[in-house]
Amino acid sequence: MIDLSTLLLLAASILLLLTLYIVLHGQRRAFAKIVFYETKVAIKGIFMNQTKEQRVLQYVLDNAMRGDPQSVIDNIDRYCHEKEWAMNVGDQKGLILDNIVKETNPSVCLELGTYCGYSAVRIARLLKPGTRFFTVEFNPEFAAVAKQMIEFAGVDDKVQILEGNTQDIIPQLKKKYEVDTLDFVFVDHWKDKYTPDTKLLEKCNLLRKGSVILADNVIVPGAPDFLEYVRTCGLYDCTNYPSFLEYMNEKDALEKAVFRG
Repeated sequence: MIDLSTLLLLAASILLLLTLYIVLHGQRRAFAKIVFYETKVAIKGIFMNQTKEQRVLQYVLDNAMRGDPQSVIDNIDRYCHEKEWAMNVGDQKGLILDNIVKETNPSVCLELGTYCGYSAVRIARLLKPGTRFFTVEFNPEFAAVAKQMIEFAGVDDKVQILEGNTQDIIPQLKKKYEVDTLDFVFVDHWKDKYTPDTKLLEKCNLLRKGSVILADNVIVPGAPDFLEYVRTCGLYDCTNYPSFLEYMNEKDALEKAVFRG
């Protein structure tokens, strides 16, 4: 059995190697940075009785204004800039998300990948009264944090968290949740699920002419299969929005795919 000192030495060695990689190897530098930050989080988790996501939530509860979604967003961004990196859409790409939600003016929304609830709060604060918004999260620990985050932000009346696998939940949307079609879909979960879940939305007839799919992190970590599919299948009109990876000065982008019907 590995003792704590050996484990810490191993972790420190990994961090050192990753630091060298980040400095010397530009091609996958952004991805290396993510691994670097997540390794630090893993080491921190050895000594603390909270996950990173719980620490983000606690920071919001301690510093944000209850019932003010913008205050919640700002405090998550501040925590992730100053303390620990987290995989939210972030403040820079968040402005692009805001603009597309406003332009779409949706009545029925779906988010794939709730994580801590950052983007759910960000989207919900812009929705018109009566809009239905479903957000799907596979990880029960993330879903529990997101539930508290969404309630604290005061948008729990606008957001319904569906806990489970997207491959199981998407086919249930019509019958169980009485969804006819979706106006807006924000895709920000496992990158290898972008394409199969998009195809599943099509198969389940959940997209109408003009439905907007917005995908995050199409450069880092990257979703090349998704980009190739939506750009070449003939079903979508696509627009790429270059930006920066959340809380880093590294290039990333969002991809908007509008269903032709």
